[in-house]
Amino acid sequence: MHDNAWARALMDAGLEVTLVPMYTPIRVDEANNTSTRVFFGGINVYLDVYVPGWQYLPRWLTRSLDAPWLLRAVSQRGVSNNAAELGALTEATIAGPDGPQAREGEQLVNYLTQDLRPDVIVLSNVMLCGEVARIKAQFAGPVYCTLQGDDIFLDGLTEPHRTRVFARLREIVQHLDGFLVHSQFYADYMQGYLTAPADKFHTLPLGIDCRGHTGTPRAKGTPPTIGYFARLAPEKGLRELVQAALILQQRGLDFRLLAGGYLNAKQPEYWNAVQQLARPLGDRFRYAGSPDTLTEKVALFRQFDVFSVPSPYREPKGLPILEAWANGVPVVQPAHGHFPELIAETGGGITVTPGDPVALADGLQRMLTDEPFRRQCAEAGWNGVREQHDLPVLATATKTLLEQSLTSRHG
Repeated sequence: MHDNAWARALMDAGLEVTLVPMYTPIRVDEANNTSTRVFFGGINVYLDVYVPGWQYLPRWLTRSLDAPWLLRAVSQRGVSNNAAELGALTEATIAGPDGPQAREGEQLVNYLTQDLRPDVIVLSNVMLCGEVARIKAQFAGPVYCTLQGDDIFLDGLTEPHRTRVFARLREIVQHLDGFLVHSQFYADYMQGYLTAPADKFHTLPLGIDCRGHTGTPRAKGTPPTIGYFARLAPEKGLRELVQAALILQQRGLDFRLLAGGYLNAKQPEYWNAVQQLARPLGDRFRYAGSPDTLTEKVALFRQFDVFSVPSPYREPKGLPILEAWANGVPVVQPAHGHFPELIAETGGGITVTPGDPVALADGLQRMLTDEPFRRQCAEAGWNGVREQHDLPVLATATKTLLEQSLTSRHG
């Protein structure tokens, strides 16, 4: 979703941009800016790895499996993103021309270097960089990779896949011209994680399109609502938020907890555990589902009085925080990852000790009971996200970086 908005912002800034979908058509709640067929069709790359001989079948026989409608239908049925189950597939993908997906890689490289002929290529995560050496052999411009939480997937790989994947990544890093990240925390962290030099990392502001977010700072409701919006996954922290809500209930506070976000039907265990934990909250807790459109998402955010996604994982981005601010909602976040940087920039909330439900409950209680402070944070966040994290800000910073990169190459 962020890459789609980023591409549109660059188009609005006057750049020619081609957003190339990989594996499946992208799923967004705003205008889809992809303009090409899907490369590395998810069904075929899976069969390349797990069905002996599939990679050698004639392309005319397998091409129909890359049809966008089919890929979309399969992905909507729920696809596992559990790294522990995807070691062989990950290893095959980053093997590039030496792996079973070499044919798909050749098609992508030929499209980029011979048909598209761009000035710059940006790959959206490090797992897609298996073809970087082949790209560089045919392409004179810079090739960048954005890092957007790659480590949480890589850390989940099991042996021996993890060791082999990291050995391959060390080779890939040498071919890339640089990494694009959205927080200084993540730049510092990934330097050591990938054993990459500091001068290869470039920090660009995280951005959203504030135009579609129509919420504004307002008086809190009765009862006030604690909001959550993110994937329903362990790394996002709904369980931790429910724990804090139970503490607030024990303290006698009047509130409700409203959660929204994508639930993977193939991984129900986490959600079942959260529901069991939340049972004492009764009607105070409600899951609103996953909005299909931006209008529906904004309507959800406009019901929140304070917002929290208390991620145990050290989040390198934090888009839901920007969305909360864009709709006039202050936040309470753990003091790790990108969150301290974001809150220091805008003043749109407070940070609390990570992994401590009592500290989280204390922060939420302050927001729910100190109305002048809550409104101050709401207004600071509403203004700050528009001044520092609106899409034109991201587009300008990106355009400047890429122009400088091209200028330095051409002397």
